Amino acid sequence: MTNVLFVCVQNAGRSQMAQALYEQLGGSARSAGSEPADEVHTVVVDVMREVGIGLDGHVPRRLEREDVEWADLVVTMGCGDACPVLPGKRYVEWNLVDPAGLCLTDARELRDDIARRVAGLPR
Repeated sequence: MTNVLFVCVQNAGRSQMAQALYEQLGGSARSAGSEPADEVHTVVVDVMREVGIGLDGHVPRRLEREDVEWADLVVTMGCGDACPVLPGKRYVEWNLVDPAGLCLTDARELRDDIARRVAGLPR
């Protein structure tokens, strides 16, 4: 089984959605942020609930070196240089808009884009 780490800046949107969608497909995942927010964005919780995934109670967490060591694949979404690069790890960058402040329609489009990308990852 492939362990996948999803990393963005706040761990309040993109990486939370990606982790939940990957786990829904049976994968092993974690998510973290280089500068975690206090809570998951409300719009993210709402659009994930629409597809039967509850993020209520999820709390953004700080990226730790141990997370990268655990992962086989690290998917970054704008964390830049804050993401530790370790030898032997596979890295993929997804250039995705931050969902903070998005309307429901745009947040749904982002969720669906992430779902398509997640479906293509190894498990």
